Amino acid sequence: MSEPSRRMCKIVLRIFSQLFWHCRLFFKEESIILPALLAVVAALFLLAAGIAGCCASQKESPCLQGIFVYFLIIVFCLEATAAALSYINVEKMGSELAPFERVFHQYNGSSKDPDTQAVDFLQKELHCCGVHGFQDWQTSPWFNESGHTRVPLSCCNSTFTNCTGSVDQPELLFTKGCQGKLEDVLSFILHLILWSSVGAAGIQVVGLVSVSVLMKESPLQEYRILDRDPFS
Repeated sequence: MSEPSRRMCKIVLRIFSQLFWHCRLFFKEESIILPALLAVVAALFLLAAGIAGCCASQKESPCLQGIFVYFLIIVFCLEATAAALSYINVEKMGSELAPFERVFHQYNGSSKDPDTQAVDFLQKELHCCGVHGFQDWQTSPWFNESGHTRVPLSCCNSTFTNCTGSVDQPELLFTKGCQGKLEDVLSFILHLILWSSVGAAGIQVVGLVSVSVLMKESPLQEYRILDRDPFS
C-alpha cells in the first residue's frame, strides 16, 4: 500500500471513531453516521453467519443451515439499508454540515470544552485551519480575545516546530479549510460503505445458493404415525 493510501486509511479510521463523539456538534442531524452504525452491526452479524456457516458445512445440520440463512438475510437487510442511506447522505452532504461554522465560532481554547476539542481534533487530523481557510479565524470571538495576532496551535503545520499560530507567518499554517476536507473524508466513508455493501451482497448470494443446495440434498426426516394405544 502506498504512503498516501496508508495515510488516508489512518485518517478515515480516526475520523470514523471520533465522529461518534463529535457528530452532534458538526451535523444538523446524527443520521449521517447511521450508515456507519448499520455497517458495524452488519459486520457483527456477518461474523456470526460465518461461524454458523462453518459449523453447518462440517456437521451438515439443517438447524445450523437455517440459522446461517437467517443471519445472511439479516445482514443483507442491514447492508441494503446502509447502502441506501449512504447514497442519500452523499447527496445532502452540504446541508448536513450547516452547523460547522457555528462550532468554530464557539471555540474558546479550553481543552475541556467540547467545541474546542472537536475543532482542534479536526484541524490536527485533517491538516486544515478554519472553515474555509485560516482567515476565518480573524472574524471569530476567540481571535478577538486573543489579541488579534494568532490562530489556534492546531492550525500549525506539524513540519514546522517554531510555529506559534501567528497570522504574520501564514506559511507555517495549514492553508486549506476544514469543511471541504471533512466533506471529502465523509464522502469517502459513505462511498466505501455503499460499494462494500454491494460487493458483500454478491458474496452472500453465493452463500445462499450453496446452503440451498446442501439443504436440498439433505435427507428428509422420516415421520410415522404412532400406533394408537390399544387400551384407549
